[in-house]
Amino acid sequence: MTDVGDRQRTANTNGRAPGGRKAKAAPAGEYGAASIQVLEGLDPVRRRPGMYIGSTDVRGLHHLVWEVVDNSIDEAMAGFATTIRVTIRADGTVTVQDDGRGVPVGRHPTGKDALEVVHTVLHAGAKFGGGGYKVSGGLHGVGVSVVNALSEWLRVESSRDGGVWAQEYSRGEPLGPVKRIGPQADRRGTLTSFRPDAEMFETTDLVFETIVQRLRESAYLTKGVWITLRDDRTERERSFYFEGGLVSFVRHLNRNKETLHSRPIYTERREGTTSIEVGLQYNDTYAENLLSFANNINTPDGGSHITGFRRALTRSLNEWARRSGILKESDANLSGDDVREGLTAVVSVKLTDPQFEGQTKAKLGNPEVAGQVEGAVADAISQHLEENPADGRRIIEKCLTSARAREAARKARDLVIRKGALDGLSLPGKLADCQERDPAKSELYIVEGDSAGGSAKQGRDRRFQAILPLRGKLLNVEKARLDKILSSENVRPLIIALGAGIGDSFDISKLRYHRIIIMTDADVDGAHIRTLLLTFFYRHMPEVIDSGYLYIAQPPLYRISTGKVTKYAQSEKDRDRVVREFTTRNVSVQRFKGLGEMNADQLWVTTMDPATRTLLQVEVEEGAEADRIFTMLMGERVEPRKDFIKTEARKVKNLDF
Repeated sequence: MTDVGDRQRTANTNGRAPGGRKAKAAPAGEYGAASIQVLEGLDPVRRRPGMYIGSTDVRGLHHLVWEVVDNSIDEAMAGFATTIRVTIRADGTVTVQDDGRGVPVGRHPTGKDALEVVHTVLHAGAKFGGGGYKVSGGLHGVGVSVVNALSEWLRVESSRDGGVWAQEYSRGEPLGPVKRIGPQADRRGTLTSFRPDAEMFETTDLVFETIVQRLRESAYLTKGVWITLRDDRTERERSFYFEGGLVSFVRHLNRNKETLHSRPIYTERREGTTSIEVGLQYNDTYAENLLSFANNINTPDGGSHITGFRRALTRSLNEWARRSGILKESDANLSGDDVREGLTAVVSVKLTDPQFEGQTKAKLGNPEVAGQVEGAVADAISQHLEENPADGRRIIEKCLTSARAREAARKARDLVIRKGALDGLSLPGKLADCQERDPAKSELYIVEGDSAGGSAKQGRDRRFQAILPLRGKLLNVEKARLDKILSSENVRPLIIALGAGIGDSFDISKLRYHRIIIMTDADVDGAHIRTLLLTFFYRHMPEVIDSGYLYIAQPPLYRISTGKVTKYAQSEKDRDRVVREFTTRNVSVQRFKGLGEMNADQLWVTTMDPATRTLLQVEVEEGAEADRIFTMLMGERVEPRKDFIKTEARKVKNLDF
């Protein structure tokens, strides 16, 4: 979750003209020759960092680590590196070391040393099909040079050609020439150290668990490579090594779930220059968990490899079900939605010339890959089910149950829609709607209970803020199919209020509010209700999260007053800081047990006024980790939840009952 306010943030750009001189600006309002700027070297990166790393928030910060690590992963995929070590130093410096071939050194046709060219020139590298790498994640040649541009300091050491060569940079500018600093001896590979530039990022505090998830994925996707992460800030260390590849990955994703077949279905095949690896396994949950990668780069928006996988899955399961007699001639085929319920799968392709959409590589576009993946997966599924018919029967029975539930859900959904139409498109009775009809300017506060709902209704700005109080705890959708969800008296009003449907009929363009704000009490019950709502949106309206429309309000826990001055605090640490700020002993501290204890004015000032409030924007950074957490916290199995509570209990200082 990202901490956001209602004011836009801007990063320092430090843009300079060629040669490092400040660009002379044209007079205001004048558009002539002097208005045309030419950005050279790494200036474009510092001027518009979001174009290269997506953003300058915590996600963009971690993108720097991915760019450097991916270079080492490329060496491992090429068969030249077996060990990668990542270290976060106490001062925030990141070091990535591998035992690959080392960055090339020596005079380049540009007149500079090749090592300097790689680190200071955009679109320079050995990954454009020139023979340096047959398969690579970094294809635009901007990765490490972008890291250099956005780092306060970077140093690279390359061990090759009988020596160790080094160069240092400051914000992308070399501090000296490439130098030989010693003999190679038994050392080989590349050692890169960099410190992210605080001028460019909203935060430079790297998150250990975020990096752990990425490195674990990389180890699963590249069999036989040893990856270690060391955090000197907290003295933590994790290592990863997997011989099982995607079989191990799928088992890891399903470790807290009851599986329908003990051995994942697996295929590894080469089609021309394309390498295909797929693992899949069904479990007894109701959600699909599909991860896809191209050249070890996560492709959250899928692409041609996912198109081929889904076609193969639906076709091969229908064909086997008919051959085995489970589906009769008069029965309709299973749909794609039917065969994906409870599916956990990882699809990984490696190819020489992948076509990604943009530098962030969210979607694979190579059309030929669809047919290659479809053939490999269809053969693997057919062979596995022929050899393991009991697995096939369990999988098809699960799909048939899903189909029946989906039909029941369709009827229930039609009833919800039809009821709204017959009532004159009536909205839920408890909804206090706003006057604004433009979704981009409208907000919906989902509030815990009638008491808090009453305060929120009185304190809101009715022009653009709508209030929907919840009646009791929401249904745990992790344990329910869509037909049961649609019959819930707690969930149905929320679906109608949002106006975009649910399941197959969900249409983000019909969403009535582009800020959906969860506002619950700052206690255990509030946290539980918040988690139930997050589970609902993650499982059944993920587009709301992907579009950046879901937020969490941050109501205060304390009111601190001297009689004349009143301030609020969201935590014990904030409370103590505020108390220290007053020069008087007559300080009154009130702890709110719930939102209902606040009057309308207090709720507006602290939690609802766009000028003063703090909102957390809900984002999904790691799909696999998000799925694991929701399964653990809200799923059927109790043991993983108990283990989590035992592990985390020691960290709790104050617990509300």
